[in-house]
Amino acid sequence: MYLKVVLIIDKRIEQSTKYKKILENTDITVFVASEFSSALKYMNDYEPDLILISDSMDFDIKKIIGQIRVLTYNIRPAIVALSKSDHIQDRIDILDSGADDFLSEPINNEEFKARINAHIRRSFESDFSEKTMLFDSKISYKIIKRILNDKQEWSIMLIDIDNLEFYKEIYGELAADKLLQTYSAIIKSAIDTNDYIGQLSKDDFIVITDNEKAEKIANYLVYAFDTVVSKFYSESDAKRGFMFMHGDDLAEDKVNLVTTSIGVISNKYRKYNDLRQVIGSLISTHKLAKYKTGSNYVIERPEISAENAIEKKEINNKILIAEPDEALSILLEATARLQGYNVKAVYEYDEIISAIQEYNPSIVILDAGNTETLEGLEICRKLKYDSVNLNINIIFTTTLHNKEMVLNAGADLYLPKPYELSVMFGWIKKFNENFNK
Repeated sequence: MYLKVVLIIDKRIEQSTKYKKILENTDITVFVASEFSSALKYMNDYEPDLILISDSMDFDIKKIIGQIRVLTYNIRPAIVALSKSDHIQDRIDILDSGADDFLSEPINNEEFKARINAHIRRSFESDFSEKTMLFDSKISYKIIKRILNDKQEWSIMLIDIDNLEFYKEIYGELAADKLLQTYSAIIKSAIDTNDYIGQLSKDDFIVITDNEKAEKIANYLVYAFDTVVSKFYSESDAKRGFMFMHGDDLAEDKVNLVTTSIGVISNKYRKYNDLRQVIGSLISTHKLAKYKTGSNYVIERPEISAENAIEKKEINNKILIAEPDEALSILLEATARLQGYNVKAVYEYDEIISAIQEYNPSIVILDAGNTETLEGLEICRKLKYDSVNLNINIIFTTTLHNKEMVLNAGADLYLPKPYELSVMFGWIKKFNENFNK
């Protein structure tokens, strides 16, 4: 999987072949260039971790080392000079020109191998995530760029944990880190030594594997994640199926439990030319998985063009107000209009569902109704368990101080009366932004 790449710049065929064979026995991919022009292409295509350059080349090695150091500034490979000279001044001059090491030939094979491995090991040491001990985005991007030049078929998986930030806010950073580490261990158990696992961000994993295994891995990860995730919640949250997020005053926001979403792309159905194209397609396909309810994976198919797979939706800033108190309803409607929302108000509970179907709002402000009949609770249940209305955000207002009953009915926010208008519209803004993402 091109985890370690060494470029040898040496016009001596026999000697470069010897070094190549030594290093390839230690799971290092080795490229050999006998000319500087071909060496530049390898540097651009594969971003080697280490460059071995011999003074047998027909140029001033010190000058070329300086040029390589400038050309590879962003990837910062280790540069090791090979020379038959053992003069101390030659060593000093080459090290001053930008080389990291100087090896005098002939050199013992075992020492040669140990020195090269030591340099590569040091080049990776700063590119680990402290939480998961996986390679970070710098290495992950480098590996993706390398496989773009490979004739083999490959699949790339972008994996993340949805609602992790909310989980962290409620249960704390240590608990969130433990969840991230556990999922990292699950992913590692699903792949083999020929696969690559790393991270694109602190909460996103990336796996590179072959096409035959990709869907099996994704299917296993969804199953395994959902199997273990309940252990990271309190008994009441796990049983209830959602978390409480404390808001302003006495408001309670309902937050879904964490899930995993996985997007998978491959070069089986389309050709990728550069890193930007790969990442754009990977993110687009991953978004399709996030749009689904619960843990899911989406695999790029021939009929899906990931760059255009996600239809741009228009901004929905419609609010439906179902408030039997006419004075309060008028106040809410006027304030919402002043803030740029489109608003519709209904006063009868038997009109709410038909009004929603006709108006298609992003947010419904729903009052519980009479404390004896609680018509609003039944309306809330119908809305949330009707698949057509699953994406609507319901702000439930009531004088009944029973947040668990309200949130179990399907409300997204429990907001007891009396409330401040600033609190109400703070939540409206939040829900509307999330709905339109």
